[in-house]
Amino acid sequence: MTRYGFVSTFPPTRCGLATFTAALAGVLAARPGDESVIVRVDDGVPAGPSLPRSRLRIAGILHPGDLPSRIRAAVALNRCDVVVVQHEYGIYGGTDGEEVIDLLDRIRRPVVTVMHTVLATPRPHQRTVTVAVADRSDAVVAMTATGSQLLVDEFGIPSSRLRLIPHGVDQWSLSMPAGAPHPPTVLTWGLLGPGKGIEWGIRAVALMKATGSAPVYRVLGQTHPKVILESGQRYRRALWALADELGVGELVEIDGRYREPEELALDVAATDVILLPYDSREQTTSGVLVEAVAAGRPVIATRFPHAVELLSEGAGLLVDQKNPAQIAEAITSTLRKVATAPAARRQIVHEPLVNGWSSVGAQYRALAADLMHALQVAG
Repeated sequence: MTRYGFVSTFPPTRCGLATFTAALAGVLAARPGDESVIVRVDDGVPAGPSLPRSRLRIAGILHPGDLPSRIRAAVALNRCDVVVVQHEYGIYGGTDGEEVIDLLDRIRRPVVTVMHTVLATPRPHQRTVTVAVADRSDAVVAMTATGSQLLVDEFGIPSSRLRLIPHGVDQWSLSMPAGAPHPPTVLTWGLLGPGKGIEWGIRAVALMKATGSAPVYRVLGQTHPKVILESGQRYRRALWALADELGVGELVEIDGRYREPEELALDVAATDVILLPYDSREQTTSGVLVEAVAAGRPVIATRFPHAVELLSEGAGLLVDQKNPAQIAEAITSTLRKVATAPAARRQIVHEPLVNGWSSVGAQYRALAADLMHALQVAG
């Protein structure tokens, strides 16, 4: 029996780290006799409805800025066999999340730290925090080759401590219901906020409307909880206003309802092109990108590092950031292929591109076994 401890945001919080942790903790606890316990980071954001997860147990709440909660968290985690820490600068207390260092100093079990953000140009203090976290970890996981190389080159983390384990993805079921025709459709989904680049997708639709070839552009997803805290629904309202200003309000749907996986699968099945128009030039990991590739639909994405790495294998097209003309050209080209050869709507996804959660879980399970064996040998 292996008991895995996790430190992360966690449902009912709805964010990428919470979703990732719920999936990974669930697959690790699926083996008979194993267990996943969670120290849930209270990141101060509004939470959605609680999600039932019978194999997972909340062992404590880590409150940023609260030393007693860090001490209690460490006590709970030291009852585990191995601890998996999800690292992101914005969720732990202190400047750049530096309070996680104190937590790691209190943990006496093997630690695996998963780096969700690896910056190419970190601020000095971000570099200091990252190096300190890596120094206190028995293994550091990067989810892309780009991220792994940055950790070596920019942060000086020994390659012997690094492990490359890709982001997991659920299996998709994308059969379109019979007799459900639809107009050409482009889809973007995920938590909404500045930097997602939705405005460039809307501008691309406006350019296409001028030529008489505009598709329907569907944007699905709640506003990111932290964005709500900082600026409410200002970004979403600005997108609606932009669509109306450009005369494409009837072609742009911005739906803020949360979708369960089965409902999202139907939405993806009904689309022709998936668009990820992100502004970032540093994003080394994107769960939505992995899901989009796994869905087998043509993908158009801006040139952020994870997209360059994943789509270079032929699973989609790359465009420049903040360039609606390039986005419009890529959508037009892709829709033309889909119209002339409907089979083009379903891309061939090569096995190395995406990894199901069962495969990813097996890699974490093997890493944990290695670390526990090393501890026994050393002890």
